[in-house]
Amino acid sequence: MTAPELPSTHNLNVASFRLLVTPRRLKEELPLDAASHATVVTGREMVRAILDGRDPRFLAVVGPCSIHDVVAAEDYARRLAALRAELDGRIAIVMRAYFEKPRTTVGWKGLINDPALDGSFDMERGLRLARQLLLRITALGLPAGTEMLDPITPQYIDDLVSWATIGARTIESQTHRQMASGLSMPVGYKNSTEGHLRPALEAFQSALQPHRFLGIDDDGRTSIVETRGNPAGHLILRGGREQPNYDPHLIAEAAAQMQAAGLPARLMVDCSHANSGRRHERQQVVWGSIIEQRRAGRRALIGAMLESNLEEGRQEPDGDPAALRYGVSVTDACIGWDETERLLRDAYERLGDPRTA
Repeated sequence: MTAPELPSTHNLNVASFRLLVTPRRLKEELPLDAASHATVVTGREMVRAILDGRDPRFLAVVGPCSIHDVVAAEDYARRLAALRAELDGRIAIVMRAYFEKPRTTVGWKGLINDPALDGSFDMERGLRLARQLLLRITALGLPAGTEMLDPITPQYIDDLVSWATIGARTIESQTHRQMASGLSMPVGYKNSTEGHLRPALEAFQSALQPHRFLGIDDDGRTSIVETRGNPAGHLILRGGREQPNYDPHLIAEAAAQMQAAGLPARLMVDCSHANSGRRHERQQVVWGSIIEQRRAGRRALIGAMLESNLEEGRQEPDGDPAALRYGVSVTDACIGWDETERLLRDAYERLGDPRTA
């Protein structure tokens, strides 16, 4: 007598599986060339030197909230690369190139997740577009930075990234702290969405240590990943639900908390998000405060972030990329290029020559 077939108890809410190109194959198709390699290596060393105090320049991470149009992003990169070369003696510029977006509930999750912005979720195409764009950005001599959100993604693009972040929504995640411990570039840890510093401090402490966890290798095989720990880190203050956290006394308090936790006091301020009250036009107020504090000698402030695009504001994606306005964000509202250039040039003049400060 045949035993009755038991009903399945696994993957009950999974609709399908789609095989994905392996990291090794994608890197073979879109290889890291000598020019991009030099940009990545010098970019990482530049950030490490700023964190260690060996490079006195101010670190500016500037670019779109998220990239949805690679043509516009490359246009932006060309402009920023030219400005970076001009201001390089006083300001070290990294382009913000964010391909993944964490959502509080639902919404567009970024270029890698849904490159067509229409719910087709062609992630293989998204990974190719992200890697192609990073190759073009770094070919300009412009280092790139991004948020590492999905723990699989770094295997596809990490060789092209000079600086990374762990965001406010994932800062308490063990998975992301473990991932950060194995990343090849310096990492910034954001305070929580509530504004609390402790999760970021604990994330930094955790990532300093070796970890062992499940992940994939270059051939896409499930593996036990063993890391060495990542010593190159800093905090990013982005404000919280109740208040911003870039005022001088809050900067001093954050630096003191880092020192009390046995961490080097190195802080960056995110001029957007809660620090600007989610009003893109107020980023200039935050930026101005940070530049003044830096001028006053607060060396724990190693840099700042600006959310910037070719044009100011934001627009709502409606599933038709052709209908979108060129160079306008589809996630958080950004300042435009003219304002970005003005703020960077103003900081260059106000900061003076760091070698004589």
